[in-house]
Amino acid sequence: MNRNKINYISAQNTQKLSKETIAFHEAGHATAIYLNNRTRNIPPVFFKILLNSITNEQVGGSTFTEPLEGDYIAKIEGGRLIQTFSPLDEVTEGYMTAFEADIINVLVGPLAEAKYVHECDDECFNERLVNIHALIYYGGRLDLQLTSEYIQSLYPSRQEQEKTLNRLFNIAFGFIENHSNWQAICRLANYIYQCPKSVIDYEEVVLILESA
Repeated sequence: MNRNKINYISAQNTQKLSKETIAFHEAGHATAIYLNNRTRNIPPVFFKILLNSITNEQVGGSTFTEPLEGDYIAKIEGGRLIQTFSPLDEVTEGYMTAFEADIINVLVGPLAEAKYVHECDDECFNERLVNIHALIYYGGRLDLQLTSEYIQSLYPSRQEQEKTLNRLFNIAFGFIENHSNWQAICRLANYIYQCPKSVIDYEEVVLILESA
């Protein structure tokens, strides 16, 4: 769950690489980790948001503020439930709950960015225009790779993989379309956008999300 140079260049679009879109992307991930997990009665899983400075220029050359530490622009460190399990653990109900929550939380990131971009352009935002394949245009290339790895590890059948991914995508879309969730994402994105620090701790994120 990170935003780096490759995410944008490989998307091959003309969307501006801006602090706002990155903020919404990471706010989507973080909000889902906190609120989606809570809705599913999952104990808190801690994380922090790491930030690198960027310019508001369009991708097309060396537009990044130097130096960048690593190749990311912004990313969430931690926050994945499946990492609390051993590879030798049995596939129990708890395992599947963690598995599905992680995928939903990953998908919410590019969906939040997509919704923000569509609202800025005064365009309609729905599942027909922004389907699972469209997420690559909203910094979702690595997110889709991660979800594919998750699903392929449990489902050998391609048909079952696609069915599961589409089902979880629909849940992630519903999370974004929930008014309360979207307002929480907006609050956190605004905080990320204005944050002068390089690290936003879990406790800060919770305070913002619970501040309504």
